[in-house]
Amino acid sequence: MPNTALQNTEITFASLNLAQPLMRAIADAGYTKPTPVQAQAIPMVLAGGDLLAGAQTGTGKTAGFTLPILHLLTAKPIANQRPGRPRCLILVPTRELAAQVEESVQTYGKYLPLKSMVMFGGVNINPQMKALRGQVDILVATPGRLLDHVGQKTLDLSGVEILVLDEADRMLDMGFIRDIKKILVLLPKQRQNLLFSATFSDEIKTLSDGLLHNPGYVEVARRNSTVELISQSIHHVPQKLKSYLLAHLIKHNDWKQVLVFTRTKHGANRLTEKLIADGIPAAAIHGNKSQPARTKALAQFKDGTMPVLVATDIAARGLDIDQLPHVVNFELPNVPEDYVHRIGRTGRAGSSGAAISLVDKEEQPFLRDIERLIKREIPVVTVDSFVPPANLPAEAPRPPRQAHGQRRNSGQRTAGAGNRNRPPREGQTRDGQSQRQKPRNPQQLPRNPQQREQPRNSTHATKPRPPQKTADQQHLSEAARHQAMPQPALFSPKPSVRRPR
Repeated sequence: MPNTALQNTEITFASLNLAQPLMRAIADAGYTKPTPVQAQAIPMVLAGGDLLAGAQTGTGKTAGFTLPILHLLTAKPIANQRPGRPRCLILVPTRELAAQVEESVQTYGKYLPLKSMVMFGGVNINPQMKALRGQVDILVATPGRLLDHVGQKTLDLSGVEILVLDEADRMLDMGFIRDIKKILVLLPKQRQNLLFSATFSDEIKTLSDGLLHNPGYVEVARRNSTVELISQSIHHVPQKLKSYLLAHLIKHNDWKQVLVFTRTKHGANRLTEKLIADGIPAAAIHGNKSQPARTKALAQFKDGTMPVLVATDIAARGLDIDQLPHVVNFELPNVPEDYVHRIGRTGRAGSSGAAISLVDKEEQPFLRDIERLIKREIPVVTVDSFVPPANLPAEAPRPPRQAHGQRRNSGQRTAGAGNRNRPPREGQTRDGQSQRQKPRNPQQLPRNPQQREQPRNSTHATKPRPPQKTADQQHLSEAARHQAMPQPALFSPKPSVRRPR
């Protein structure tokens, strides 16, 4: 008796009626059976309608739109296609994701006559301009660099037949909504729109309502859920001990490939330096790193020569690493949805993985928000083999500025927070306001070079001047009261003449 489960097991790529060159490329990649999101999305895209698709990170969304797009463009070839006029535009939020998507296009379309290119910032724009002088069927781009080419008139978007917004939730989080609206104005009104997202928020719903027309809907997992194959755990540890515990976990468990998430770029650099000092090869990847450095670090991490990669949320979006065994949240994210994206780097394509979070007591509100989002309680694990160092270095505790940034991100910062127990700096009052912002008193801050020999905090700087004054000093006080410009001519013993403006 046939049932839904049996029907799903019978779905193969051969049953999706894809072009023969695509089937050949799929076979070369070793795939025979589509993932659930691919099995549902590919027929809808081939039908030519708009689509709103959501699935857990790592379930094959990229192939879910690249395969049918390659099929559609091949089925409708264009003669004498103009240079720099793509037929398909795929917008992504980060450089790494752009390179990953374009790599998938190259993999599945290697037996097709279609041409693709990737376009993002942080690299020289001239090679991209040169590539746009030839045929471009599929363009994978980040919004900022794409608008740069539009401004220089090296790119023509009037021929776009299919628009894809990949990781649309991250693009909205990164503030790309204005750039997206500018790009939409440049596209033809008659086109096919595909919106793919790992999570669905109210903002995504609003964007889809204005972009998609009678779309098909695919959601193969519960909203904002995590993969069941990922083993999640929490270690309660003070912030100053986190780097020591992480180094212990890597060495004691002999981890060979670990992706570590930090909240800030500075934190990623600092943690990388500590791991290297502890004998653990590591590299940092974030927005301040140059694109060649990011590409090199990612390549070394993928081939196993670099066991630890420390990344921020923005840079890690788009990292597609087969069978990544461990993800560590060195710091919990401020936004609970980012936790789903982070741990989704492991447990991909049916593989198991482990997600470990190091939680300080100040991060408890973040933890509660995450557990509320994923609708489950993350188990707490104690590491009995870890012995904290006896003598911690002086710089181990969290700096005050980092603590300020965390309170600001969580919406809990108050004016003057963190400064109450710190003595005021020189030239600064207890409430943190600079004394230099007060009106200058020429008696306290003399402009005469002869009087600068006295220190500012001496009693002569606050007491009235003695009656003996030179002509220069008398004129200086009078000029200061009238807010005269401090020009050498104003300090002459001769009275100055005020000219009408």
